[in-house]
Amino acid sequence: MMGNAMMNAAIMKDTLHIDVEQVERPVPGPDEALIKVACIGICGSDIHYYEHGRIGRYVVEEPLILGHEVAGTIVEVGAKVSNVAVGDRVAIEPGVPCGRCDYCKGGKYNLCPDVFFLATPPDNGAWADYIVMRSDALFKLPDTMSFEEGALLEPLSVGYHAMNRANVRPSDKLFITGLGPIGLLAIQAAKLFGVQEIYASDVVAYRREVALQMGATAVFNPLEDQIPEALARLTDNTGIDVIIESSGNHSSISSTVNVVKRGGRIVFVGLPPENKVLLDVDKIIDSELNIYGVFRYANTYAAAIQAYAKSDLNMSEIITHQFDLQDISEALQLSRTQKDKAIKVMIYPKSE
Repeated sequence: MMGNAMMNAAIMKDTLHIDVEQVERPVPGPDEALIKVACIGICGSDIHYYEHGRIGRYVVEEPLILGHEVAGTIVEVGAKVSNVAVGDRVAIEPGVPCGRCDYCKGGKYNLCPDVFFLATPPDNGAWADYIVMRSDALFKLPDTMSFEEGALLEPLSVGYHAMNRANVRPSDKLFITGLGPIGLLAIQAAKLFGVQEIYASDVVAYRREVALQMGATAVFNPLEDQIPEALARLTDNTGIDVIIESSGNHSSISSTVNVVKRGGRIVFVGLPPENKVLLDVDKIIDSELNIYGVFRYANTYAAAIQAYAKSDLNMSEIITHQFDLQDISEALQLSRTQKDKAIKVMIYPKSE
């Protein structure tokens, strides 16, 4: 039906080099839908690919379309699609697993070795006017949720998955280190799990302010504050049950084992620049600590939409800047260099 129609896409040709060009608009297969993109966030991983051309074992070898935090409207569906229809507003889960391996069958489809994941080389992402996705990766947005909130379900899902991993309960006292988009949305994820006491730290004053706005109980500057003492005082010496480490900072990662209470849980989310970090194993054993890694998320979208739509939270508070797709270079430059002002930058394709 829409054979050789063209669209705009932002294509990364080389590190620090991205151009908006006309490419062929994709056509949905039988179990896919074509989505007109409403908005897409810039994620830390997008910036990392843009700056360095790789993240660990994922290397950009061909020109690549980045972007994976995305929401839009369905404009065409394949013959076998029944869960969504033309006109539906949807959030897009960026990972499409094989559905057949042991990980998929066991419910841990985020660990699927054959996953297609937007903007992870060699898979193209969503910085474009349109995108095709398998329909089971599409989730209808309630009328109360904006496209922006739909796009932010992706980073929210990381925090939501972290709460699931650590089996977080409303009575838990949480400490979140690092207040980029993931850390800030982890505050809201914790609130969706009923948590009342949420402490947080970051070196950037502006991010600490936003954390308080989003419902943190108290915030700290790790360069100035004596955090373990402050937390002991604030929790009446009962201690921190769960730490969500989303800064990726070496000393922050190492210190988690000294900040969490005995028998507590630590969730590692932030990736350190070099992957060797010292952890006090005596302390882990003596305190019987539970340590969890988080790789993306699984089974979060439907649950997060339901919980969030019935809450009084507002994820959009983390959006600090908005740009047209045509101005993607400027948007990336801002995201890279203005960490004290920019938190989440949102991109809008304006095709028609």
